[in-house]
Amino acid sequence: MFGAGSAVLRGVISAPLERVRRRASGAREESHDSVNAMIQGEIIPRLLMAHEAAQSHSKNKRGRPIDPADASRFAMLPLRLEAASLLDEVDAFIADGASVETICLDLLAPAARMLGEMWDRDECDFIDVTMGLWRLQEVMREIAARSPADLPSLKVPRSALFSPMPGDVHTFGTMMIEEVFSRAGWHSEALVKPERRELLDRLSQKPFDVVGLTLARDCPGAALANIIKAMRNASANPRIAVLIGGRMINDNPGMVEEVGADGTGADALSALQVAEALVKATPRSTQNLR
Repeated sequence: MFGAGSAVLRGVISAPLERVRRRASGAREESHDSVNAMIQGEIIPRLLMAHEAAQSHSKNKRGRPIDPADASRFAMLPLRLEAASLLDEVDAFIADGASVETICLDLLAPAARMLGEMWDRDECDFIDVTMGLWRLQEVMREIAARSPADLPSLKVPRSALFSPMPGDVHTFGTMMIEEVFSRAGWHSEALVKPERRELLDRLSQKPFDVVGLTLARDCPGAALANIIKAMRNASANPRIAVLIGGRMINDNPGMVEEVGADGTGADALSALQVAEALVKATPRSTQNLR
């Protein structure tokens, strides 16, 4: 399930590691921002999303709750145990009655947050945090593969296209949100490092219900408004819903209306909820039903 995502994560990790070598020369703040962005905007939502949608269809899947003391103990383990040993710890919880949903929400995600807090307090270095996150990702990959989400198919599948802002080289968030929508039953696609023309051409070829732009860095509001207007003009679906997301938008939600977008989500799960509400409220054209 996470084969492609894991490859992307390796890329996300390798780039920040280059920054560690520059930290002694005053680049610590850049590394700090990078790891926090990865934890808060990418790793934690990815851990939470894998079975969240399935949980809404089966309220009893949480299983036996995990004791907070056990969760606190586990949170320290990614710093010293390899992924195989971490998986043994998780298997013990599962054998004791914890569901995959409980593991994701009450064990893995808090452990990821703990790593970020330790980084903030200078209690561990960047490489330790990076390797800890990678081990958590490997555990999540394994347990999710064992228990794929059992989601009902949409009667009329929705479609979505996701892309980083043209010119932005950071694509992990785009790949992650595309996977969230795909697991929720959407027909979703993701562009990797697209040029503006490529993005507009793809929108003109298929009447997507939703297009989502991910912003890994700040950009002028005028530039964002310009690309959104161009996407609407190029879209084969005149009623396409436009989502935007990223730290800049989370810090200033009012930008959604200012730049002419239809909505945003603080993470991939909330973006899915917003998209479903927008599409449900918008009558679908006959062209969009093909």
